[in-house]
Amino acid sequence: MDSCLIVGGGLVGLATAYHLQRLRPGVQVILLEKENRPGAHQSTHNSGVLHSGLYYQPGSLKARLAVEGIREMIAFCRQQGVPHEICGKLVVATMPEELPRLDELMRRGAANGLTGLRLLDAAALRRIEPNAAGLAAAHVPEEGIVDYRAVCEQLAACIRLAGGALHLNTRVVGLHERSDGWTALAADGREFNGSHLINCAGLQCDRIARLAQAQTSLRIVPFRGEYHQLTPEAAHLVKHLIYPVPDPAFPFLGVHFTRLIAGGIEAGPNAVLAFAREGYRLTDINLRDLAESLGFPGLWRFLRKYPSMVTTELGLSLSRTRFCRSLQRLVPDLRPRDLTTGGAGVRAQAMTPAGDLVQDFSLVTTARALHVLNAPSPAATASLAIGRHLVLQLP
Repeated sequence: MDSCLIVGGGLVGLATAYHLQRLRPGVQVILLEKENRPGAHQSTHNSGVLHSGLYYQPGSLKARLAVEGIREMIAFCRQQGVPHEICGKLVVATMPEELPRLDELMRRGAANGLTGLRLLDAAALRRIEPNAAGLAAAHVPEEGIVDYRAVCEQLAACIRLAGGALHLNTRVVGLHERSDGWTALAADGREFNGSHLINCAGLQCDRIARLAQAQTSLRIVPFRGEYHQLTPEAAHLVKHLIYPVPDPAFPFLGVHFTRLIAGGIEAGPNAVLAFAREGYRLTDINLRDLAESLGFPGLWRFLRKYPSMVTTELGLSLSRTRFCRSLQRLVPDLRPRDLTTGGAGVRAQAMTPAGDLVQDFSLVTTARALHVLNAPSPAATASLAIGRHLVLQLP
């Protein structure tokens, strides 16, 4: 291999290029990113949390790379001077039926190699978070917060310093496999050649895979997550990261509280079907994206499995009072007046035609190409571990 095309300049694409230069010295890295800066979408439209491997099925790729990834990300931040803080997280059970699920999270975390996990009773929870309500909580000391925009900038700088080519404003509209590699055609007519191809296109990854004629039935269905911020007067109510115990009847984690690396407290996100793959507001509509989602049988099967999801999550989007009520399970003293509108992100979630969300990271491999077709949270935290894993898969 003498050169490699990487499509997508988010954290996973950047981390892949970073490791390719270190593990395959002499290989020319050509990274193609359609936006005018690296990490413009999922990489910097998230809560900024450093996730560990608490939630994920032991033995899964996601579990292994999450645990490896958080440690590698912290080491990278220390080396590069990227702002971060290991502040710890609490996963709180507020109802008796959540206690067995909390025990299962503790088991998973221990099986995945997390260190320092503690199960707290209500009194111990209150000593750490005086305003939190709960019967018990898992304390995860390894988790923290980070400036992912700064991580993207530092990775891009490292890639350029090592001689890599990072082409911004370069939207790939065609991919052609040759006998000796790949040609990528950009929207402005430029062509880029490489002996191998790695697709790290995030919200557009299934489309890039189809351009490369990769065999997959998965489809990216975008879900927007909306956040509120606590007012400065209410910020004292939260000191760490506070999460609910995930509901097995619901495919997302539920609204929670996170500290921001620049200061302040963020609350959210909900999860509503986005009308555009890069639609950060309710009013953002892309007709092509919407038509693809509505024309995908898997989405309708998913909605039949979770009939209350649409109304519940849309209600959180439209009503600050409802959003606050969902947060009051964790912090009862919070009031709607304590919330101001925050940012939003869009999750690139792969879905099967049967309507199931793909839970693990998903890779499709051919002789000269790798396609990352599912890398939602904790992919930002795990990006360096994912990048190394991808490079090691190359022939």
